[in-house]
Amino acid sequence: MTQITNEALILACSAIGAGIAMIAGVGPGIGQGYAAGQAAAAVGRNPGAKSDITSTMLLGQAVAETTGLYGLAIAFILLFANPLLGKL
Repeated sequence: MTQITNEALILACSAIGAGIAMIAGVGPGIGQGYAAGQAAAAVGRNPGAKSDITSTMLLGQAVAETTGLYGLAIAFILLFANPLLGKL
């Protein structure tokens, strides 16, 4: 029977945590797809307001994307700059 070292346990848990952090990308993907669909429908109803609709949609999508980017940053920190390994 092999023993699991503390470092190996931290690395394994960090990899699992990074995978869980990447689930944060699902919400922005769904939200951005929904917003783009609604914007396309709005432009179809009122083509004259295309520029206003597009700018508002892009601003909303940029705000929604920050959640996914925060999850990606946490995943990179856990995988490549693991702050927990220095605590052993």
